Amino acid sequence: MSFRTLRWILWSAVTVLFVLLGTVTGLIVLQGSSQPTSTAALSSGVADVGGEFSLVDHNGQRRTWSDFRGKPVALFFGFTNCPDVCPTTLGELSVLLDDLGPQGDDLQVLLISGDPERDTPERLNEYLQSFDPRIVGLTGSEEEIEEAFSAFKAYRAIVPLENGDYTVDHSAGAYLFDREGGFFGILDSHEAKEIQRQKIERLLAT
Repeated sequence: MSFRTLRWILWSAVTVLFVLLGTVTGLIVLQGSSQPTSTAALSSGVADVGGEFSLVDHNGQRRTWSDFRGKPVALFFGFTNCPDVCPTTLGELSVLLDDLGPQGDDLQVLLISGDPERDTPERLNEYLQSFDPRIVGLTGSEEEIEEAFSAFKAYRAIVPLENGDYTVDHSAGAYLFDREGGFFGILDSHEAKEIQRQKIERLLAT
């Protein structure tokens, strides 16, 4: 066999090898692209905040998260023995509801207590007399409250005091949800009142 013939055979073999490699690579790419995208790889850009709960309102009625579908919701986490943040926030939400006029009836404000040991339905009922009557207070067992805080990615910690009493550290601000329970954003207590009003108006328009 001549050197020229041998070289031709070698080049032919190399060419066939590259064709085969290209074909295999193409099939792998096509197969990968035909696979459905996993849900873990999909992102709506909306935080996964919220979840089902079963709690008791300040009138003693069992309520679930699903009960509040149909209206936008402003959800605040607090407790009745809170010395400053809670009454201030609930007062501001009460003023906001009043300023909205008839639109205020379309916004449901909820308070979930982080202190179920002391915040009975009766205690919540008494406490909420100082605020807008449309605000609903919710409490439950320790386990039910813990599940609710966890579902809404809210923070809660029992802090012992020197006198044997305790207080509760918790998330501040109101969590906003649309009519279907989808997370809409946060109403920050440090924001200007006009910014808060604009957020609520956008929420009500959804």
